Amino acid sequence: MAQSILHKAGTRGRADHGWLKSYHTFSFANYFNPERVQFGALRVLNDDQVAAGMGFGEHPHKDMEIVSIALEGALQHEDSMGNVAVIKPGEIQVMSAGTGISHKEYNKDKDQLVKFLQIWILPNQKNVEPRYDQINIERPEKVNQLVQILSPDPSDEGVWIHQDAWFHLGKFDQDTELAYQVKMPGNGVYFFVLKGNVTVNEQPLEDRDGYGVWDTESIAIKATAGTELLLMEVPMD
Repeated sequence: MAQSILHKAGTRGRADHGWLKSYHTFSFANYFNPERVQFGALRVLNDDQVAAGMGFGEHPHKDMEIVSIALEGALQHEDSMGNVAVIKPGEIQVMSAGTGISHKEYNKDKDQLVKFLQIWILPNQKNVEPRYDQINIERPEKVNQLVQILSPDPSDEGVWIHQDAWFHLGKFDQDTELAYQVKMPGNGVYFFVLKGNVTVNEQPLEDRDGYGVWDTESIAIKATAGTELLLMEVPMD
C-alpha cells in the first residue's frame, strides 16, 4: 500500500533577507520543523529569489550533492575548483561537494530578479573528489512526457550524482495522463509543482505544492495544460 505525505506551498518555511527571499520545503537555516527534516535522501528543497546584483558570498560545502535548477534570470557561479559559469532557465547545475568545496552565487543582472531551485541530496559515498557539471535540459520536442535530467549513471541522460536518484521534468501543453515507474525498489518519489495543476495518485496539487509517495512501484499522474512538474526519486533509507 502506497504511503504519502503532502506539503502545501503555504506551509513551507520562509526567509526574507531583503535581497533574498526563500521558501524551504524542508528544515533549513533558521527554519526547523522536526516533521519536515527530509524526504529520504532529499535533504533540502529551497525555492529562492535573489534581487538584482545581489547574491551569496563564498561559503563551503562538504559531502553533499547540490543541484541547482534555474527558473528565471541569470545566476552566476564561481567555485574553488576554478569554475565560472552562468546558469539560465532550461539549465541544471550539479556539484558533488565531497571532500570539500567553496563557491559563491549571485545575480548577474543589475535590473532583474533571479529565481532558482537549490536541492541537496545526501550522497551514498563520502569524501569523493569534488566535481562540477552543468547542462541544458530544454527538450522542446519532448512535451507531455517526463524527461530525465539526473541519474546515478554518468553515461545516462542528464547530469549524474553519487546517489541512486533520478530526476525528471515534465512540461505539458495539453491534458495528459501517464504513469511513473519507480526505478529502484525502496525508493520514494517527491513531486514538486513548478507551475499549474496536477493530480498524483488522486491527490490534487497546485503551484509549489510538494507531495512524496513511497512503498509503491507505479504512480499515476494527470497533468493539465500549462503544468510544469519536477519529480525526484530518491532512496528512503
